[in-house]
Amino acid sequence: MYKTLIIDDEQPVRIAINKLGKWDKYHLERPAYAENGREGLRALRELKPEIVFLDMSMPVMNGMEFLEKAGKDLERCALIVISGYDDFCYTRSAVRNGAIDYLLKPVAEEDLNAAIENALKKLHPEEDFSTEDAGGDVLKAEEVIEQIKDYIDTHYSEPIRLADFAEQYFFSGEYLSKLFKLRFGTNIYEYLLEVRMERAKELLSTTDVKVGDVATRVGYPDTNYFSKAFRNYTGVTPKEWRNDR
Repeated sequence: MYKTLIIDDEQPVRIAINKLGKWDKYHLERPAYAENGREGLRALRELKPEIVFLDMSMPVMNGMEFLEKAGKDLERCALIVISGYDDFCYTRSAVRNGAIDYLLKPVAEEDLNAAIENALKKLHPEEDFSTEDAGGDVLKAEEVIEQIKDYIDTHYSEPIRLADFAEQYFFSGEYLSKLFKLRFGTNIYEYLLEVRMERAKELLSTTDVKVGDVATRVGYPDTNYFSKAFRNYTGVTPKEWRNDR
């Protein structure tokens, strides 16, 4: 997944870009934000984004000052300038600092995504970032998250690794976990633990299945490890849970 950064003091503009960008299609993480050039400079150096959207008129440090101070830190990025001013001096300054596009506010969806695609083509000319639909085979991130949840719900007894989901769906594990938490309020591993422990509680409460077999049925081949995980989750051991029911 590629990283993006929006440096703009206007929240409506940041929200609009976030909503209009086809981030999933281009395998981009949702943008990080900075409200002025000073914060943007720090974010640029900390996050090392591939694409930077830069407003020219901001408090504390404006876009032109940011361009002067960013220097070589911008060499690894594709810079897209956004501004409410159709002013040639801004355009000239942006071009001199390597900007690949200049978008006027309010940003149009078509122009925004065309700029994103051009940026990625510049950074990764060997990859295909065509905006053509892939015959319906490309899953949106939201659909991927639902599929992961469904998989956990039915395969919790099997080994499950975040890395396997990342490899299968071509998203980073960190990105998938963040999306999962936004959608369900818990990350992938926490949800897997919850599903396993709730099923274990059910088995211990309603059956006479041995603790070791319960462990195996909820995905823990090591009974001791299961018992420790169960106690951390419930505050009691599996045997104590069963005896109290």
